Order: sequence, then structure tokens, then C-alpha cells
Amino acid sequence: MAEPWFAVWTRSRAEKMVYDQLVRREIEAFLPTVQRWSRWKDRKKKIDWPLFPGYCFARFDPTRTLPVLQCVGVATIVSFNARPAPIPDDEIQAVQLLVQSELQYDACPLLHVGDMVEVLHGPLKGVTGRLIHKGPNTQLVLAITMINRAVSVKFDVADVRAY
Repeated sequence: MAEPWFAVWTRSRAEKMVYDQLVRREIEAFLPTVQRWSRWKDRKKKIDWPLFPGYCFARFDPTRTLPVLQCVGVATIVSFNARPAPIPDDEIQAVQLLVQSELQYDACPLLHVGDMVEVLHGPLKGVTGRLIHKGPNTQLVLAITMINRAVSVKFDVADVRAY
């Protein structure tokens, strides 16, 4: 049976360097990327940007973390109760399939019904409210608690972030 996947937390902008070192150490690694335009003073260019900035994924024996931790640019391995926290194979496989597909994709915040969110774009920019429904008709509740009343508004989930 294959070793489990783990999230390796990297220093800022060190994801590719960590990925390359893991591969050189013969540790199976995965760094999902998305193409974005980068602009310099004299030109624009499409570059591969980490889909999850600050993270690289690696498959290894959780009792042998030293080779991973010794990679330059590694901050730590995501852990719970001082033990590396495995990521379910099907979650990594789903992202691998997406990255290999021709579909358009980008990272988005993981929001749950009931979360407080802040609007990032549009006429309600800066307003906070509670997420009450997700899906094609994502809704945000704006409340005036003093009079125990609220209003809901539909929005695109890409226009908000967790508050």
C-alpha cells in the first residue's frame, strides 16, 4: 500500500524549490499550479503559480519526516497532536485530475454555511454578513441585530472571503 499524502507548509514563494528538492530525494511530490499573467515594467508573461500558495504535497512514511523537513524552504509539515496529518488520497487525486484536464480552474475560499464573510468586490465592498446558502444561488445575510431583522442578497462566491 502506498504511503499517505501530507501537506508540506513552505516559506513564502518557496513551493517550487521545495517540490524540486523532494523529487530529487525520490519523495513523491505534487505541486498543483494555475497559469496567471505576471506583469513587469516592460512585459507581460503567463507563469505557473501555486494553486495553494504556501503548500506542496508529498507522499512519505510519517515516521520518517526528517528528509522532508531538511529541504530548504520547508517551514513544517501540517500536523495535529504533533503527528503529520494525512490527506485522503481521493482529495489529492481529484486535484490531480483537475490540473491534468482542460478545464478552467482557480483557488477559492472554503466557505461553509454560517460563516461570516466580507464582500471584496462590487457595490457592497467591505460589508460583512453571514453565508446562509451555497450553490448556484449563493446568499449572504446582512443583519441589523438591534432590531432583530435581516436582508439577504445573492452574490458570486468569488466576490467574498471568510471574515
